Amino acid sequence: MYRRSLRCFVFCPGPEGRSVVSNMATKTQVLSLYRMLLRESKQFPSYNYRTYALQRIKDAFRANRTIEDPKMVAKLAEEGHKTLALIKRQVSIGKLYETQRNIVEGVGPR
Repeated sequence: MYRRSLRCFVFCPGPEGRSVVSNMATKTQVLSLYRMLLRESKQFPSYNYRTYALQRIKDAFRANRTIEDPKMVAKLAEEGHKTLALIKRQVSIGKLYETQRNIVEGVGPR
């Protein structure tokens, strides 16, 4: 019933009519987006912005982890990519105008 060739694995539809690889790629892409958002948010020079961004990202992904509709997942992924671009811009602007570090951040280098 199932062929073992790679070509069939990539192009043959799965039980729901979608290919197995595209489902795995979507999950991989979402996890990659999550890691990129976290990594970029850790670059904020300001402690308050950094902790706020990290918490918002974690909360958003936790709230949307049960969504299985491919269209909705694609829409949320697109929104995530826009947010990543926004964070990158804000980090670069924040680095231009650095302020003094908070007591919470400590004295030594990051």
